[in-house]
Amino acid sequence: MKNKLTISLLTISLGLTACNSNHANSNSGSDSTANPTDTTSYPPVETQKANSDYKPAFAGQTRIAGAKTTTAFEGKVIAEGLKSPWGIVALPDGRLLITEKEGDMRIASADGKLSEPIKGIPAVNTSGQGGLLGLRLDPNFSSNRMVYWVFADNTPAGTLTAVAKGKLSADEKSFEEAKVIYQATPAHKGNLHYGGRIVFDKEGNIVFSTGERSDLVTRPLAQDLNAALGKILRITKDGQPASGNPFIGKANARPEIYSYGHRNPQGLAFHPETGDLWETEFGPRGGDELNRIQAGINYGWPTITYGIEYKGDKVGAGIQQKEGLEQPVYYWDPVLSPSGITFYTGQNIPEWKNNLFICGLSSTHIARIILKDNKVVGEERLLGSEGQRFRDITQGPDGALYAITDLGRLYKIDKK
Repeated sequence: MKNKLTISLLTISLGLTACNSNHANSNSGSDSTANPTDTTSYPPVETQKANSDYKPAFAGQTRIAGAKTTTAFEGKVIAEGLKSPWGIVALPDGRLLITEKEGDMRIASADGKLSEPIKGIPAVNTSGQGGLLGLRLDPNFSSNRMVYWVFADNTPAGTLTAVAKGKLSADEKSFEEAKVIYQATPAHKGNLHYGGRIVFDKEGNIVFSTGERSDLVTRPLAQDLNAALGKILRITKDGQPASGNPFIGKANARPEIYSYGHRNPQGLAFHPETGDLWETEFGPRGGDELNRIQAGINYGWPTITYGIEYKGDKVGAGIQQKEGLEQPVYYWDPVLSPSGITFYTGQNIPEWKNNLFICGLSSTHIARIILKDNKVVGEERLLGSEGQRFRDITQGPDGALYAITDLGRLYKIDKK
């Protein structure tokens, strides 16, 4: 096992592996009160040719200036042997609760020891992109021990994205009274694009993502307000539409819908200062997106996109802009394959304050995104030399970042 990766970005540039090719780019810039972000000295980290000749809607929407962390830090493997981990969240005592795609949850200690699988989880469909997906602790977990998770659920009509909850037992060996509280219908006999991230808003409501299930027959449902596919949904802890949702009381619209026109969103996080909800979602071939989610807004898929079909054809009419459809704050072409995301609020690396960290799958790195006035002003690639598909990331009570990879590694990322 590679026990330790020491990175000093004062002296080296990180290697990286991007989708479809291995190549190296420099990492550049910083963002803190003491060290203002440098958005002029470093070239964009992406150097590969785009999949299309589509033009951005505004300057800085893609291939922004590179950024470089000046603080020496390290990424250290603290555990291996996880089985396709998908979601990670920090427990109050600093241990980490992790979902595995095949249907288990485990607890990882600070020294990397993994618990036995926690029993009592409802059955999941693990085919394709299905399985046990994102998870989140109840805001009052310390007193009620409730955990919420998203998974691919079986029904007679097919599979769907569902949300369940259960109480973690005192001995941490099982979930008590686990039950499904919401199913994103219609079900579909496919195994792709479940979405699957989940967060709690400041009112204590659940916000989670669903994919449009990928197939051409289901793709248009991302635009259908009477379907729960391709949406950001907002519900109570009992699975009911949350008060204040934008489509409550509107005909032919589901009251649990918060935003729509999404393809396969696997990243959700609230900005620690503004409270804005940020989301990442997969495009097809090109066109991965970073969006600032607003209530009632249509984010365009599949009507507009900066990506093309995997075989090279245009998606629909091949347009990228249309009145009434929201533009992404930022997009990637070639793809990042963005999964879990988190904002950094730790004190150990001040220049990372309020930066967004995005797990890249096919790109095999973690993207550090520097935001200013809701625009991306810098991008850095981290841990690219590890060659791992990074699936999810969270921050622990110690201020360090913790990331999991499809190959079963758990990383701690912190100041050296």
